[in-house]
Amino acid sequence: MAKMLKDTLKTIESYKTQNPHYEELLAILEEILILREEYRRKMPEGIFPVDERLISSKMEGGLPLVDLSQGDYDLTQPQAYFLDLLHIAEKRAPGETKELARKITAGEEDFKEMLLSAFYGEQGEEEDEEERGDEDETFDLIDLFLEECLRPAFEKVVATHGDIVLKSKWTEGYCPICGKEPKIGEIKEEEGERFLFCNQCGIEWPYLRIKCPFCGNEEQQTLAYFTVEDDERYRVDVCNECKRYIKIVDFRETKEEPNLDIEDITTLHLDILATEEGYD
Repeated sequence: MAKMLKDTLKTIESYKTQNPHYEELLAILEEILILREEYRRKMPEGIFPVDERLISSKMEGGLPLVDLSQGDYDLTQPQAYFLDLLHIAEKRAPGETKELARKITAGEEDFKEMLLSAFYGEQGEEEDEEERGDEDETFDLIDLFLEECLRPAFEKVVATHGDIVLKSKWTEGYCPICGKEPKIGEIKEEEGERFLFCNQCGIEWPYLRIKCPFCGNEEQQTLAYFTVEDDERYRVDVCNECKRYIKIVDFRETKEEPNLDIEDITTLHLDILATEEGYD
């Protein structure tokens, strides 16, 4: 893992030069990845226990291994990770996250409820958004940290059960581990197979190219994609039935191995463009 982190940090430094517009966000990602490695090493096993006897039936029934809304999970370490992540934002904008950290520590803010709200995409109260200092609608650090604080615990699930899950031929457009919808994916292998990536737990799984991962639409005439700036390595797959989109990278020609955590950040312009075109 240490070598992988070193290689990733080297890639980020290269991307800072290539994408100066994203330099600050990439610097934040660097700090996150270093902290993630620290918590990955000390994150206890079994925060999200999986009954191995049920894996096969869950996969066949389209049910992810972990249902965050069910079960009394011990979120002590994820909460500690989240509070450490808040320091990253606090260093850049003193005072904006200090009160949130205080409320969580004092028990005035229900950390689990915050997680569930972010995980399932519920909209918070307007005043809560103001308290969190959410000035950037495109890239909300608080939402990012709420997602990130569960990553090491979910990676434990992936490490233990990921191979079994992938052999199960999961066919859904949401993550087989946690149920989260993907934001980015990639085309790889000579056959040009499409893989979807879960930012929540880090797993990739194969998915049909001519099928919307969000609504299951397979009508080719209502599925499309667009690229920008004549860079065929990046595209946006869109569905004109549900008006959803997903970013896709294709590095087969350059033989590079994309890091989709990094690519998700350095393709934020594609999110903006897709939104401007009326896709969610």
